[in-house]
Amino acid sequence: MPVTLLDLIVIGVMLVSGLLAMVRGLLREVFSIVSWVAAAGVAVYFYPQLLPVTKQYVTQDTVALAVTIGILFLGTLLIVSIISARISDIVLDSRIGALDRTLGFLFGLARGLLVMVVAFLFFNWLVPEKSQPPWALNAKSRPVLQNTGNWLVSLLPDDPENTILKRLRRTPGEDGETPAAPGTVPGAVPGGQRSDGGSTGGSAGGTTVATGPAANAGGNSGYRRGDRQGFDQLLESTRGAGQ
Repeated sequence: MPVTLLDLIVIGVMLVSGLLAMVRGLLREVFSIVSWVAAAGVAVYFYPQLLPVTKQYVTQDTVALAVTIGILFLGTLLIVSIISARISDIVLDSRIGALDRTLGFLFGLARGLLVMVVAFLFFNWLVPEKSQPPWALNAKSRPVLQNTGNWLVSLLPDDPENTILKRLRRTPGEDGETPAAPGTVPGAVPGGQRSDGGSTGGSAGGTTVATGPAANAGGNSGYRRGDRQGFDQLLESTRGAGQ
């Protein structure tokens, strides 16, 4: 089976990627991937905290979400990239610089193959197999690209698009917690009901009766009705004895 155009493209992409990685070194290439992953992680996990601040200046929810994620992603990517560049320059100038470049070349070859696998997946998705040209059907690299692509697809969730959209559209209020209404006391129960499920007859409808520490604090500020009556009787008996 002769070498086809697809085989030449795969070899060319892998060689270019390997040479670029050899110039940059393995450590810088690894740090480059880490910086992108870190930027994506920070944007996904910390955008709910920054989104309310962004909404104060951006009225549209979609634009506010995009601005928030963009700021977190680009800011983290810039900071991590600067730090990784400083560290990789120190390693390249050291004694292990040659080893770092050699490993970088191997890493670049693997990265080039990964790029071609992803491109081949999109090619198969866009062009049916019956409509593909002979240089794609008869390529020696086709089984490698196809098997590696199937393995990558098996690692993805069942519905990656909806999974990502649900994660991005989730807001802090969707965690099952209902925020308390303004002006209510934590631990309060509706009027006419006790915390143990009973009812109280002295409260007006629609009002709230505080229970727990709030109720105790309010109840200790004056005399109870029974104590007040006993105190009045004591005063009357004292006055009668004096007369």
